[in-house]
Formats: sequence, structure tokens, C-alpha cells
Amino acid sequence: MASDDAAISTNDDASQCKRYAVEKGYWTDPYISLLTGRPTNIHTPEINRGYYARVKGIRLLLEQFLRTTKCECQVINLGAGFDTTFWLLKDQGLAPKCFVDIDFPTVTSKKCHFIKSRKSLLQKVINKGIDIKIDKYDLHGSNYHLVGANLRNLNELDSKLSICGVDRNLPTIFLAECVLIYMEVKHSSALLQWITDNFMSAFFINYEQVHMNDKFGQIMIDNLKARQCSLPGVMACINVKSQTERFLNTGWQYADIIEMNHVYECLPQADVQRIENLEFLDERELLDQLLAHYCIGYAYKDPNSIGFHKINFSP
Repeated sequence: MASDDAAISTNDDASQCKRYAVEKGYWTDPYISLLTGRPTNIHTPEINRGYYARVKGIRLLLEQFLRTTKCECQVINLGAGFDTTFWLLKDQGLAPKCFVDIDFPTVTSKKCHFIKSRKSLLQKVINKGIDIKIDKYDLHGSNYHLVGANLRNLNELDSKLSICGVDRNLPTIFLAECVLIYMEVKHSSALLQWITDNFMSAFFINYEQVHMNDKFGQIMIDNLKARQCSLPGVMACINVKSQTERFLNTGWQYADIIEMNHVYECLPQADVQRIENLEFLDERELLDQLLAHYCIGYAYKDPNSIGFHKINFSP
């Protein structure tokens, strides 16, 4: 599908933006250069700060989840692209019992190739005495798995996760960065419902657009359309209410949506001051507009009272 091809191309854009910000010193990631080519464009300070808030905000919630569960849990990264989270967690001693990256097979085939050919990536997915299994689209290590699947096909997703040895009774966190908006709402809702129907204790972190019905949001939509990239799930991103209801209507116990300007304020301010000194920002207004049109939503179901209610953006 043409829309899938356009969505796949956003992985390359996001990966290059992250590598550019890493090379500027916004955060440290020794693995991103192994999966992503050198950026070909110069990115503005607004874009770099936006990606900083995105990466740090998601990591803040994820690390709280891992510590709450003492890493006796699973991470399932939906539409993972060339994300390096598994390797970074491994270096921190925060690797979960099972980590699964999922994306379209055309993306996972490239990532499989990079992992096979980069020793520092491959070593982290191998444990002594356990053979690694790699084919064209999928890779299965000791506690890391990379699988190709279409998230609209829940039967395929179910089968792939079973092959990965995913335990539906183990606390599981799902990550999605600008993924659901590229699916029709009926498909993203079915995915969210499938998770709550199939996993005992689940947490979801969703980075995505919000306030897409105002003038700035329409400009964002038009810019993407000019690149032949449609947003079939945009109706769930109209405002905070629509973003929240998508979870509450699909079986999630609790949901909250935090606009990125607030996330930015909740990050460790000493580090925020450090990155703000990296590049001169000519006008704060554009950054504020950008941050106001993205959000991190999080939702959970916690029938066993593990303590998911304590995971939040409180400074």
C-alpha cells in the first residue's frame, strides 16, 4: 500500500533526526550510528529539542515501569523502526525478560542485516549457550526479538509474539512512536482492545500528534500530504479528549495525555539547561507551537496492583 510506504519512510526521517541530535550532544546513543546513515540535512534547534523531549519523556516512563516491575516484565515496541532502546537498556542493566521490536517486514529485514553485520549490536542479543536465529525478516536472540508484522493483522501479530515466547501473564509495556496515527482508527482501536483482552497487566506509552484540528495542525497535515503521506488515524488526535478516549473505550483502566510542552517542563531541568546551551534558539514561539501539537499518552490496566498508578510525569 502507498500509505504504508509513506509511513515506512518516516522511520528513516525520524532515525536521521535522532542521529543528528545525538551528534549535536542532546543525548548519548552509541548505537544509532550503526543503524542509521549520516544525516543529509541540517535540523533546526526546534526539531532537535523536540526530539530530545520525545526520547527523554518516553525513557522516563519506561524506566519507571522497569523499576516498578524489577525488570520481571516484557517490552513490546510497536513500529520500532531502527530504535536502539534494547541496547541502551542492556548497557544500563535494565533489560527486561523479553524485548520485542515489531515493524513492517521491509523495515525489519534492514534491521536484521545491520544487527548481523555490526558486532557491537549482535553481541548484545546473544547469550552463551543460546543460538541466535535469523532469517530475512525476523531475528530471535536470548531475550531480544525482532519480527516483521503488519499491526493491522492481529492474527499475524498474535502468532509472531507467540513465537517470541511472550508470556501474556507477565507485566508488559507497549511502546508506540507516531504509529497509531498511520492506522485507521478502527484498526488502532482493535489493536488496543486486543492488548487489553490478551495481557493480564499492561502499560502503553504512545507518542503522537494532538490538537490537529487547529491552524498549526492543519499545516502539519498539509505538509505530510505534500509528501504523499496521509494520516488515516488523525481523528483520534483531534484533542486531548479524543486521545484519552481511544484508550478508555478499549478496555484500559486509566489513561492520561500529557502535551509535550509539559513533558519538557517535567524533565530534569539541569539537563534541559545543558541542551538549551547547545544551540541558539532564535524564537521560542515555534518550539512552543511544535511541543503543543505532540503529546505522550500513557494508559494501563493493573488488576494485580503492581503499582502502575505511580508511573507519571511528576517532576
